[in-house]
Amino acid sequence: MTRALIMKKWAIYALYGLFPIWLLDAYILSRYPIGSLTPQLLPLTVVCIAVLEGAYAGTGFGLATGFLWTVTYPGTMSMRILLLSLVGLLVGILAQYALRQSFPGYLLCSAATCAVLNAMNIFRESLTHSAPLSVLLGVGIGETILTLLWSPLIFFLFGRIFSRVGGTRLA
Repeated sequence: MTRALIMKKWAIYALYGLFPIWLLDAYILSRYPIGSLTPQLLPLTVVCIAVLEGAYAGTGFGLATGFLWTVTYPGTMSMRILLLSLVGLLVGILAQYALRQSFPGYLLCSAATCAVLNAMNIFRESLTHSAPLSVLLGVGIGETILTLLWSPLIFFLFGRIFSRVGGTRLA
């Protein structure tokens, strides 16, 4: 694949995949929480790219998505840039060597990613004693479930883009 085609491919991923999901996440779902719970869709996009494209692409996409998440969401830790890059790398390695490039593999990796992100949030909030642990666990589990309900849409969207931009199956 030439450099121009690679740039076009990632522009299509950003324009038709990441941008609509970010708009949905930032401007619609965050404004209308379900019982004070809001899903986090950006990590699912990184997981999807890592499953479909592999470790290198997942790491780069995680870096860009983490930067977008940090810049556009107030009060977000800049550590998320590194965290989403790491998610892209680890999920990409799993997809290349242990899992299939399929929805079940994506769902498994998405659930693990959501669990880790929410566990980190629970740990951070428990250190500041902002709420009892039972409340934090309830919110974390609820947000994980709510986020995973969006995973079929994200996998379908990025899977369609993957098939159109000349994506090839790993291993």
